[in-house]
Amino acid sequence: MVGWVRGHEAIFAWLTAASIVVFVASLILVPFFIVRIPSDYFARGKGHRKLWADQHPVVRGVLMVAKNLLGCIFIVAGIFMLVLPGQGLLTILIGIMFLNFRGKYELERWIVSRRPVLRSINWIRRHAGRAPLVLEA
Repeated sequence: MVGWVRGHEAIFAWLTAASIVVFVASLILVPFFIVRIPSDYFARGKGHRKLWADQHPVVRGVLMVAKNLLGCIFIVAGIFMLVLPGQGLLTILIGIMFLNFRGKYELERWIVSRRPVLRSINWIRRHAGRAPLVLEA
């Protein structure tokens, strides 16, 4: 085993560097996005407007693909952060919020309603001077 590790030192160096970059990025980006969630986003019965509805269909399509790609990147990074340093669950939640799929709102609401996740989100929002998330209307 030790021989295999020594034979692949470059891979471990790249994984270490990637882990550090992802950790630092999560410390910056996750709070950035969390404080921008409207406090009533998860309130039951609240209608959500269609994103970029007033844009040309081609522009809207390109923006939707870019947004979904960013969501996938956040989810993959969050999965890595479940075993590496970082805010894995919160990063996965941010990634899900970027994606478009049927049942997304219910999944987001279920994740946010978990006590440790909601407590972490509201702690970040409180330190940024933002109102806590409201789950009930």
